[in-house]
Amino acid sequence: MKFLHKAKSERNSKDIEDILLRPTKDRRLLANVPDKEGIRTNVNRRGKHVLENGDNDVSQYMKSNNYGIRYQASYQTEIICWLDNGEKAKFSSRSSDISTTGILLNIENQSLLDVLTSAQKIRLKFEITPGSMPEGYEMKVKLEGKMVRFQKASDNTFLCGLEFVETLAQYANRKKGRYVLMMSSLVLFFTSLLIVLMRTESIIYFEFYKYLYLYSIVTATFLLSRYLFGALYRPMTINPDFTPGVTIIIPCFNEEEWIARTINSCINQDYPVDKLEVIVIDDCSTDNSVEVIKNTIETIHLGAERLKTIERLRYVVQEKNAGKREALARGTKMAKHELIVFVDSDSFLDPFAIKNLVQPFQDPKMGGVSGRTDVANTYTNTLTKMQSVRYYIAFRINKAAEAFFDAVTCLSGPLSCYRKEIVLDNMDQWLNQRFLGQKATFGDDRSLTNLVLKKHRTGYQDSAVCSTIVPNTYSNFMKQQMRWKRSWLRESIIGGRFMWKKEPLMSLFFYMGFIVPAAAPIIFIYNLIYIPLFHRTFPSTYLIGLLLMSLLMSFTQLLYRKSSTWLFGILFCLYYEVFLLWQMPIAWVTFWKTTWGTRMTPEDIKERNRREEKKRRKFKKSIEVKDEKNRNI
Repeated sequence: MKFLHKAKSERNSKDIEDILLRPTKDRRLLANVPDKEGIRTNVNRRGKHVLENGDNDVSQYMKSNNYGIRYQASYQTEIICWLDNGEKAKFSSRSSDISTTGILLNIENQSLLDVLTSAQKIRLKFEITPGSMPEGYEMKVKLEGKMVRFQKASDNTFLCGLEFVETLAQYANRKKGRYVLMMSSLVLFFTSLLIVLMRTESIIYFEFYKYLYLYSIVTATFLLSRYLFGALYRPMTINPDFTPGVTIIIPCFNEEEWIARTINSCINQDYPVDKLEVIVIDDCSTDNSVEVIKNTIETIHLGAERLKTIERLRYVVQEKNAGKREALARGTKMAKHELIVFVDSDSFLDPFAIKNLVQPFQDPKMGGVSGRTDVANTYTNTLTKMQSVRYYIAFRINKAAEAFFDAVTCLSGPLSCYRKEIVLDNMDQWLNQRFLGQKATFGDDRSLTNLVLKKHRTGYQDSAVCSTIVPNTYSNFMKQQMRWKRSWLRESIIGGRFMWKKEPLMSLFFYMGFIVPAAAPIIFIYNLIYIPLFHRTFPSTYLIGLLLMSLLMSFTQLLYRKSSTWLFGILFCLYYEVFLLWQMPIAWVTFWKTTWGTRMTPEDIKERNRREEKKRRKFKKSIEVKDEKNRNI
């Protein structure tokens, strides 16, 4: 796995290294930006045959681009060659990089190269290890290829490019696609059927345990409705003639490690040059973020001036640390286009993210849209794998189900788009939000979503994809989840004041979605502590329900992504019940807190100083008590 990109994340840990995909760097700067002068083409030559074999539309063009991305990967590859004389030659080599259409091999000497170039038929055997290519490609491969080019390296070895006779996507679909589809579909069907049958029992015996059975019926209805409407959801197709002006705003605070990658992904978009600008707002970082931002932007300006980057990419440093909302607000006021896109400083956009994200705004009533967020460091450890499954289900199922009713309740921070006029109209209320007398410092995405959702529609575009860095240690993960629960609780209470005005089914699901997690700790204690102790009954029904819930999550992940991470959905559900569930009652009594926990914001610094001062006073008092005792002796 030496070819995987590993980077330490100061925010997450000094000891754990994040493992990310490592695409081979394109020689061209901003390779995806359309060239109005026609000096270069945006079509990836490795995926070009996709366009030749299909309709030359936008979806095929995006597919060809994704197929052509090369990833650095060192696989032990067995090569079998059939020669003119009928003999077979077999030898091994190690790969340098791979795409879905071909592989680059390191060939040791001229004689082996001669065998390759003269072979009538070539078969390759290798294993795609998890994390070396996008999720879903991990598998053992045995397919034919053909020699397309070779180049002599400085160490007298040869780099040989071989093209697969079928793409890895086609191979995966042929070898495991239909089996995965059949297995996951059957499990999901019988799991859903079992849930319905169990809740039918709740209706039959309802009069004996009214509140408990009512909760179980509400939970099952809410859960199955999410998966049903999530399955019915379809993203809007791209209208190539719809390209409204877009300003991307990146707020940054102490993100020196990832901010360069974020900036490059935002400016390197397949979108009209004169309709896209990027503004970076640094919120007075205390690390080297400003220097990294400056160097990154200068490099882009110098290397791609022809693409109008000087007028389209700029940055501002806040005079003092004012918070994420203030940074976003400043960028919004500076924006010159009608749509604004908020991107977190540790999130990386797919080259076609903006083109996809704007499509729902063809509806004039649409006020905001969320894209899909995947986990960038999925294969770092067990925790990040669990989060990868959780993220995918949260977006592809939960947000998709809400989008079915045009009422997405959280336009997530990593990638979201709004009409600028709506943000400006609600800016004062957003910036000065207070709850129970305390200024709101986090949950900016949920807060702004509520303000937009009051009078407008909100949507979700699954084809607009970004990836983000998630916590890789349990301590930071727990702090993040506590912050999210506090903001969820606050904004759910606020949203509950107007959600009843929305579409009836959506309103019903919203209030169900509030009751189910809020009451979950009580139900847990009742089923796993009270009933076994006082009724001498094993809580089999409750435990079976948890198992069925985890199976729904895991096999939905397997159905859509065909990823080896699906098992971690079951593990996440267990982790949630044992640990995360108990954050809810804590959130109920502490949601007035304004600290982030995962980074040193001004509020966190104040809290740290208060704690240190409290320790100093306690220590001073203990010394005084000890001195008093000594004097008495």
